[in-house]
Amino acid sequence: MAHIDILAIESSCDETAAAVVRDGREVLSNVIYTQIAMHTVYGGVVPELASRAHIEKINYVVQKALDDAGKTLDDIDAVAVTYGPGLVGALLVGVAEAKAIAWAADKPLIGVHHIEGHICANYIEHPDLKPPYLGLIVSGGHTHLIIVEDWAKFRILGRTVDDAAGEAFDKVARAIGLGYPGGPKIDKVSKEGNPNAIVFPKAKVNGSEYNFSFSGLKSAVLNYLNHAQMTGEEVNKADLAASFQKSVVDVLCEHTVQAAKEYHITEVALAGGVASNSALRAGLAEACEKNGLNLSVPSPVYCTDNAAMIGVAAFHEYEAGTRSGWDLNAVPNLKLGER
Repeated sequence: MAHIDILAIESSCDETAAAVVRDGREVLSNVIYTQIAMHTVYGGVVPELASRAHIEKINYVVQKALDDAGKTLDDIDAVAVTYGPGLVGALLVGVAEAKAIAWAADKPLIGVHHIEGHICANYIEHPDLKPPYLGLIVSGGHTHLIIVEDWAKFRILGRTVDDAAGEAFDKVARAIGLGYPGGPKIDKVSKEGNPNAIVFPKAKVNGSEYNFSFSGLKSAVLNYLNHAQMTGEEVNKADLAASFQKSVVDVLCEHTVQAAKEYHITEVALAGGVASNSALRAGLAEACEKNGLNLSVPSPVYCTDNAAMIGVAAFHEYEAGTRSGWDLNAVPNLKLGER
């Protein structure tokens, strides 16, 4: 049986990435150029700078991915690229690159949804995972609880109605002076703190039991800081970070377990940038074990934005006959399940 080798490109935010993936499971190469150092100075991602950096690095990253895999464009069966959601300028760089390569090499072009890529990251190290299963996607811009009904068919049970979990991590980290990127910094300092020191709210969204809301929690942290400042009370940053993190993790775990029980699903997969958070990984693993659920979690390198996950998602789209036209464009607000 002939193998299907896909060249994948990801540039939705501040990572310029390319990978070659075989048969949707085997990663032949996975190259990531991160811009974190550049954006740290500004306390967050500056879209214009991100786009320029993508332009500067993308040819190099794509060529390195091919070289690392020992492949040329002649060996590639299709070219895949993230076309949404994300920063429009950043997405456009990847889409233009993929279209140019596919056109020049006469290869099929496959546009991939960024969130679908995060979900599919689990297949790399958990090849036995297959639909149907429950997916929890937690990243800087998205928080989704979904049922993966088929390889490229998703039923959304809940999503964030305001701040995504990763966004809340970044804002709280900035407020307590930890800097950017917030998620890893809060994760690190929380290990020194008491997660039960401060009781923060866990929001429920009326009429939508599986939706998430983290803006109230963020406001509660800011109010706590303001009150401490006004009263001259010293703030224990480690306790504050740990208590905030516990509130986020508890809500994510509770929603996931509740949905698994209601829909009689025993397989759960965690994905997205915040899936590399040690407290979330441990908390969800404990909750799943306690409730008889099997949990799949990608290695941290496949949690953050990478092109390997896009190559995996593209394989299933390729098998389903999905092909994109030369009019493929960046769609910054692309919803999951849309094409």
